[in-house]
Amino acid sequence: MTGNADPRHAGEGTTSRARLDRGRGALGPALELVHTGRAPTRAVLTAELGVTRATAGAVAAELEALGLIRVDARPGAAAGSQGRPSHRLALADEGPVVLAAQVHADGFRAALVGLGGRIVATTPSCEAVDADPAKVLGAAVDAGADLLRRTGRHCVGAGLAVPSAVTEPEGLALNPLHLAWPAGAPVREVFAERVRAAGVSGPAFAANDVNLAALAEHRHGAGRGARDLLCVATGHRGVGGALVLDGRLHTGSSGLALEVGHLTVNPEGRPCHCGSRGCLDVEADPLALLTAAGRDPGPEGSLLQQANELIREEYADPTVRTAVEALVDRLGLGLAGLVNILNPDRIILGGLHRTLLDADSERLHAVVADRGLWGRNGGVPILGCSLDHNSLVGAAELAWQPVLDDPLRALAGGTGNAGAAAGR
Repeated sequence: MTGNADPRHAGEGTTSRARLDRGRGALGPALELVHTGRAPTRAVLTAELGVTRATAGAVAAELEALGLIRVDARPGAAAGSQGRPSHRLALADEGPVVLAAQVHADGFRAALVGLGGRIVATTPSCEAVDADPAKVLGAAVDAGADLLRRTGRHCVGAGLAVPSAVTEPEGLALNPLHLAWPAGAPVREVFAERVRAAGVSGPAFAANDVNLAALAEHRHGAGRGARDLLCVATGHRGVGGALVLDGRLHTGSSGLALEVGHLTVNPEGRPCHCGSRGCLDVEADPLALLTAAGRDPGPEGSLLQQANELIREEYADPTVRTAVEALVDRLGLGLAGLVNILNPDRIILGGLHRTLLDADSERLHAVVADRGLWGRNGGVPILGCSLDHNSLVGAAELAWQPVLDDPLRALAGGTGNAGAAAGR
């Protein structure tokens, strides 16, 4: 025996390698399709990528070998179906994770998030936010690093959501008005330093919390399938907005687009932190609702929690109902102006605004339609955000983006520690 390969199969290894080489450029797009739920089977993956069935099979096998997805080669056939069912594709249950952190006016939280926007583990929300960004970010990263140690999961990056516009490419928190942080705090640099100091592997990113909520909802939640998606939300304090255009997060020339909180919706209204009056930021957030309803914020629970509970438990109270109607009218006025300018095909509302929508959807739709250029017949769908902790999930999307762009390079540790927001 000479050990020579059977000449009948001599070309098979070369053919397989060539097929895989052709498919390597499709690894990222294929992973993104599975990540966002758009390719549940190999047949769908083949069609979406526009490749041969054999190439799609090689791509799926490579992603499975990287520990990112699972391929079920023997799925059960659906009732009434004909022919052999296509291989099922799913995200790996024990695959890598990213560390996500969110800071807001009433605390911070850390989590481990897998592909598909799945939160694997999370810390309780901490209710103390120091005026020193380094202390807060250090505590958040340490909490996330502890989750990694306890779960034993492999981490490929970290993402941070903050309630401020974050400049690009510097990564500065330009207006953290509700955190008592200095304007221009270098949050991305500090976060990256704390990530490295904690021994967490992978690149670190930071961006505005509502931008990240919109990104998460577009990929995994109520915004899925929208082409031009407008997201407006009020969390613990203030109002933020974000826009996804043609599937990509629109952040403007330097990361500062869609500061919708400073639209004037009540010219004679409350003074705003920005120096103006009657901005959406102070006319349609949780504190505004509590104030309009004549309720003093209590020591228990966040402002968002107190405002939501007030609506859900005391909406029958005429004072509460009147306060809700006032906020709905102001929110609707702001949304109508945005619709006239941006012409989105869907609006999603988060935080207290989702609760306002649930409380009086008809009134909100009517205000937007009456103030809109296109009238009632051109009403844009308005939905509530559907993901829990969507800003955390969005922060994770930042860290997952290098893996989605180039799985082989990212998992080999070749992405570095650059921090620009992904925007995809």
